[in-house]
Amino acid sequence: MAIISCGSTRVTWWRVQPQLTLRSSVSDSLSTSVHCSPKRVTSLASQSSTFLSKKPLNELFSSAPYIKPCQRRGARLVVRASKDYYSVLGVSRNANKSEIKSAYRKLARSYHPDVNKEPGAEQKFKDISNAYEVLSDDEKRSIYDKYGEDGLKGAGMGMGDFGNAFDIFESLFEGMGGMGGSGGMGGRGSRNRATEGEDQVYNLVLNFKEAVFGVEKEIEITRLESCSTCDGSGAKPGSTPSKCNTCGGQGQVISSARTPLGVFQQVMTCSTCGGSGEISTPCSTCGGDGRSRKSKRISLKVPAGVDSGSRLRVRSEGNAGRRGGPPGDLFVMIDVRPDPVLKRDDTNILYMCKVSYIDAILGTTMKVPTVDGMVDLKIPAGTQPGTTLVMAKKGVPLLNKRNMRGDQLVKVQVEIPKRVSGEEKKLIEELANLKKEKAPSGRR
Repeated sequence: MAIISCGSTRVTWWRVQPQLTLRSSVSDSLSTSVHCSPKRVTSLASQSSTFLSKKPLNELFSSAPYIKPCQRRGARLVVRASKDYYSVLGVSRNANKSEIKSAYRKLARSYHPDVNKEPGAEQKFKDISNAYEVLSDDEKRSIYDKYGEDGLKGAGMGMGDFGNAFDIFESLFEGMGGMGGSGGMGGRGSRNRATEGEDQVYNLVLNFKEAVFGVEKEIEITRLESCSTCDGSGAKPGSTPSKCNTCGGQGQVISSARTPLGVFQQVMTCSTCGGSGEISTPCSTCGGDGRSRKSKRISLKVPAGVDSGSRLRVRSEGNAGRRGGPPGDLFVMIDVRPDPVLKRDDTNILYMCKVSYIDAILGTTMKVPTVDGMVDLKIPAGTQPGTTLVMAKKGVPLLNKRNMRGDQLVKVQVEIPKRVSGEEKKLIEELANLKKEKAPSGRR
């Protein structure tokens, strides 16, 4: 044990190499105030200390640059220690192998990435596996108890490489039905599990009446189906898969980058084997994908009342899944060609009707087009320009409710002639004079 002193403040150091960072708060670490007297920080040794020196702080901690004491009030110098493997597993330093194994199993079930999707769960699982690998081995544990994690690195045991975390998990839970009967979660088994196929999209164009009343169409789609040559495995029939040399059969690779703040590790799916952990001779038909592209004709029933932008879902008609996974769905996007005469407004149909000024004055009956054909429409006498007449239940059926329909709305446009014959003009003038003669008597 060593003590780092700064003024009247002391920090105990347990046989691990600390890292120095400036932080505004303290989290799970020991700290000393930086706004103390700007003296060089030295170490005071005890009998059990493995690190004896009175050199400046930047010479003691060669893994981090020397940080000059800051006079700004509120800043703190954080001395961060490496993880304690006993604390990671939650056991005492006197725990036996049975207790260590039991603690590891309990924690591994809780933090395995296949059941715990919280941020940091995968790293926690690797820390747990790393701690178990050391404490379950008598030789490694003895070195760790005497010299800490640095002692393991000095002995060439390569600690810090978490590539075997899933192997440790699988070796303990093998033959136990996976995690509590979940069917072998984790490791290579989970990365080889079946995956659902991708969804497909098909664009279908309908005419105006097909969209209004519905129609049954036969369409041809191209999709990925399970390869009949390799039965979806992607491997050449008769070939034997081998362990991927890139990831060592893990299906994942770890990239590390050393920075002033420490070593950052990133886990990625192996690009060589695609995460399966195995390499096999690819099938000549599907090229190793396990699926091949084929055409298929399917019958599609379009319900009444669809419109442009409507989307129909046909289940299980998308691409086939990998490794026996379920297929995706087919989504049919509807596009409706407009009608040259009738316009649509949701479930209503709009129509513009032109009538002469004589018919508007006297009233009449005329035929107008609808989606059901030509229908008689009564124009009442005295109809004003811009009047909207309602033809009930001559509109679009409600989607999935054929017995309920919208209306057809007919807007009356009164036509005023630009030119009239002499006789028509004479009659109109007589009508105007008649109106003038009646006007004074009407005022009295």
